[in-house]
Amino acid sequence: MKYIKNHLMFIFPLMAILLGIEFYLVFDRTTDTYEKGLQEGYSMLVVAKQPMKIDDFQALNRHVSNIDSIERDRIVAKIAKGVTKEGEEKILKSLPYFYNVHLDEYISTEELIKIKEDLESSSLIKKVETFGSNYESNYRLFSFIKFTLKIFIAFMSVVSLFLIMKQMEIWKYAHKERMQIMEIFGAPLMLRSGVLFKIAIVDAIAATLIVSSIFLYLKFQWAVNSGIEIMVQNRDYLFRITDIGILLAAALVIVIISVYSVVYSSKGVQ
Repeated sequence: MKYIKNHLMFIFPLMAILLGIEFYLVFDRTTDTYEKGLQEGYSMLVVAKQPMKIDDFQALNRHVSNIDSIERDRIVAKIAKGVTKEGEEKILKSLPYFYNVHLDEYISTEELIKIKEDLESSSLIKKVETFGSNYESNYRLFSFIKFTLKIFIAFMSVVSLFLIMKQMEIWKYAHKERMQIMEIFGAPLMLRSGVLFKIAIVDAIAATLIVSSIFLYLKFQWAVNSGIEIMVQNRDYLFRITDIGILLAAALVIVIISVYSVVYSSKGVQ
């Protein structure tokens, strides 16, 4: 019972770190998709004196990915109702050219202002409307959520790491007799600590499998039966097979650092 308890005391803090990493991966994948949707749905309105091509816009700023020309005939048809044909032609000649300009990524408000300045520096462009207030609100919200999540995961990881190292010290004293005998026979420090590495690696694999199983259950069982539409639509983002490799690599790095720090914190087992 004590043996199982000692393992759980190591596995639980490690699971806390791995859960934090996996939550961040899920959040990052989900927000990437949402950001892509915002980026695709966002466009700047450009009023030009002359017809312009995509190359003209991209020469002014590299973030311009695509443009949609707004048909001037449709604008004239709306504003010139009841006007003679000759009058419509005069309005059409005096009317500037309108473009919806799309961007290649979800960028910061500072970069958005830079794009506006670059476009307005052209003598062919009369005005640029960025609709910045709504864009800035969404961007700041995303930045705040990401920052908060990173801080939370970092704090939780530090606390869990201290718990893991504490448990590692308990194991060191639990195996001190064996390690002392090996020290007497001249075994190097790393060889004497082999038992700690073995236990830590086994628990790292166990923690990885448990966390992976939790998210596999969430993806294939809970999300499907939850009845929450957004979960059903985005359940592919909940877990990917590559996450197992990421979690295992993170777990091994954490336990190896923990063992090294405990082993080198004292010379020999007293």
